[in-house]
Parts: sequence; C-alpha cells; structure tokens
Amino acid sequence: MPSSAELDFNAPQPTEAGDKPAGPPPFESWGRYPEYNAELKQLHWQGDYPRAIDGVHHGALAVGMGRSYGDVCLLKDGTLVQTTSMNRLLDFDPATGLLTAEAGITLAQILDFAVPRGYFLPVTPGTKYVTLGGAIANDIHGKNHHHAGTFGRHVTQFELVRSNGERMHCSPSSNPDYFGATIAGMGLTGVITWAQLRLKPIVSRMIDYQGIQFHGIDEFLDLTRQAENIEYTVSWVDVTSTGKNFCRGIFMQGDHSQVPAPLKVSGKPKLTFPVELPGFALNGATVGAFNSVFFNKQMKKRVSALQDYEPFFYPLDAVLKWNRMYGKRGLLQFQYAIPWEHAREGTIAVLQAVAKSGLASFLAVLKAFGDVPSPGMMSFPKPGITLALDFPIKPEKSFALFDRLAEMTNEFGGRLYPAKDARMTAAQFQAFYPQWEKFARYKDPALTSGFWERVVGGQMGVRGVGK
Repeated sequence: MPSSAELDFNAPQPTEAGDKPAGPPPFESWGRYPEYNAELKQLHWQGDYPRAIDGVHHGALAVGMGRSYGDVCLLKDGTLVQTTSMNRLLDFDPATGLLTAEAGITLAQILDFAVPRGYFLPVTPGTKYVTLGGAIANDIHGKNHHHAGTFGRHVTQFELVRSNGERMHCSPSSNPDYFGATIAGMGLTGVITWAQLRLKPIVSRMIDYQGIQFHGIDEFLDLTRQAENIEYTVSWVDVTSTGKNFCRGIFMQGDHSQVPAPLKVSGKPKLTFPVELPGFALNGATVGAFNSVFFNKQMKKRVSALQDYEPFFYPLDAVLKWNRMYGKRGLLQFQYAIPWEHAREGTIAVLQAVAKSGLASFLAVLKAFGDVPSPGMMSFPKPGITLALDFPIKPEKSFALFDRLAEMTNEFGGRLYPAKDARMTAAQFQAFYPQWEKFARYKDPALTSGFWERVVGGQMGVRGVGK
C-alpha cells in the first residue's frame, strides 16, 4: 500500500470533463451515442465506493472522463460512479520513475507532474484526457505498441475494491488472476482505487519527427518494416480517394529527442469547438476536399522536423469538445485489429467498402501492432494492422456499414476494440473474444455496462450486489 502523503501537486485542473456539469445526468461517452440516463454519483475518497452503490438494483459502473467512444462507459439504468475527484498523486520515486496515484487522476495531470521531472508516459493514446483507471480498464495502446506493448504492461500494482467491500492488492505476484482480468477488464471486475505506473525517462519535450507520403497499402507496409527501430509510428490515411490515390496517406514516425532541452509544463488549451455542426456538414465532398488539402500540404515526399510532444501525440486535444463537429447525433468509431496473415487483404477490403459506402471518415488512423504481449486477459491488440475510423451518425447508412465492417473483420480473423464500439453484436463479441467466459468468472456481480449488457447480458446479467 503506498503512502497517503500528498506530493506538491495541483491535482484539480481544467479538463474536458471539467467543462461538463457534475450533474444532473446524462453522462455522455465521447461518441455521444447511445444516450442513457443512469444516476451519476461522485467518488471523493476510496472508502466511498461500497456505500455509493449500497442498495443498487440495476447495476453500477465506475467511470472517469467519458472518453470511450461507445457504451463501455455507459449504463442504461443503475448508478455511474465517477472517479475524477479521486485524483491525488500518492508517491513518486525520482530514481526509478515509479509513480503511484489515485485512479481518477488524468494522464494530463500525470504529464504536468512528470515532464518537468524528466519522465514521460510509457504508453499514451491520442488524448491525454483519460484517467489512470480508465487507461488500465481499457488497456490503452499508442504509437509505440511495437516496442512498448499496451499500457497494462507498465502497471506494476493496483488496489481493486469489490462491491462487497473486499480490498484486493493486485500485481503479477499478488492476486495475479484479478490483475490480468482487470487490465482490459472494462471496469467490470471492481473499482481501481490507486495504481502504480512505471514512467520512462526523457531529456526533452521534443520529438525527432519525420512525415512520409505513401500511396497504397504496400508502401505503408514497406515504411512500417523500415521503421522497426523507430519508437513511435502511425499513419493518417485518406479513405475517400479511389483509383491511383486509393489508400494514400502520411506515415508519421518519431523518437524522443536526445538533445537536452527545457522540460516545462504544457499550456492549457485555448480553443473550444464553438457549435454543433449540422448533420450534412461532414460528407464525402467536404471530407474529400479536406483530405486532399491535408495530403498535399506536405510539399515534399519526406519532411523532417523537431516537434513538441503535444502536437505529435495529442493534436486533437488542442481543441476542446471537438466531437461537436459531428453534430447532435454524435459519432461512431470503428477500430479493428487484423492479424498479419490477412492484414493486407483485409485492410484493402475494408477501405474499399468504406469508399463505396459514400460515408466519409474525417479521422482515419492506420498503424501496425507488434507482438509484445499484454498481461490483460481481454486486451484488444494483436500482431497485425489496426485501422480506426470516425463517422458521423447517419442511421440510414452508418449502422449498416458498421455491421458489415464488423462481419468483414471477423472473416479476416480480426477483432474490434470494445472501448471504441457501439454496434458489435453478442455473436461477434464472443467470436472476437472467446475468453469472455473465463473473464466473466472475475466480474463483480454488482457491475455492468451498456456494452456488457449488449454483448453478454442475455446470458449473464446483473445478479445483484454480493450475490
């Protein structure tokens, strides 16, 4: 158990969650779909949890910033227990980079503490506005999966509180079964109260960056092989172009600069997306025009630059509430991982299906997953290619496309990411994650989610607190 002594750290900071009212419900996911109306309660101290769900009859779920895209962070009925007030930094060893904090602290808050002290997150997603507990529960991945694996590999221990009040210390050697089930466990095994994370040393905020234009999946694969020794790689891909421009994109790679430079705290975002765009604003024509400009703004095939880590890792975080650009109906995100033996043909087939659909993805990210295993029983990444696509919700078209893409993913031996999903069926989930029945043995009987009810609930519903 870590020391409860607080460090000199201003935990409360303006964040995107802070822009949301603490109440009343509803609590939204980042995709803003589906809309549910569970009761929302705030956790302020570790001991609050069992009392917060006392008498709950329709299930409970701990949530953080609401940055999951679908219903893995939502509940149709019951109680959502928000942990963002549990954000104290508990302990830090400057010699080893081991940091211990309450689970409601955000990655942004960790960075503001760690970067001036010469440390960085071992793995980070495309936003820093996620909680430590959420990062573990979804076993997030980043641009360095081929080197570092998932976030869960860098978590050394945590405390898990069950709905009956039992407190479990979990690590690879203490309750290792619950350690593995909780990492990527979607928040269903209990509430993480604190966790310890091993940070990585840096000497500069800067990234040695290269951007390389490519045309087609084969050029992307060649660049991926050539960049095996580069720590961070990711690609933006144009999903609207066909013919000779099919699957064109920009391959982005980088390493932490080894030239010492000032390690200051990042500034706060100054821009907020002002309004919700009308549903017709993002269409094939407008997204296609943007993609053409974005691809061609890089005047040379290859450019090199020294870039601050903020725009390299978190370009969208510069604009708060950017999900408003998808309109009031919200957005759907689709992300698959297809193994290497079918990765090329599967990616081509999916991109062709998207191009033919007439729907346009404004944000399309293509990268390779490595073979570094995760300790998480239900972790999403597998060696191969992953593609993430965002679409505005147009019910007459979007849902049918997502259903077809999920089936194609299954046909090519892949799987979808629960943290990004709002559409996969029970049959699809159970094919993607055949270990789900083993995982269900570790599920807390009081906890559930919109996602779990959708993909498993008919076979294993909420059985009540302590049953």
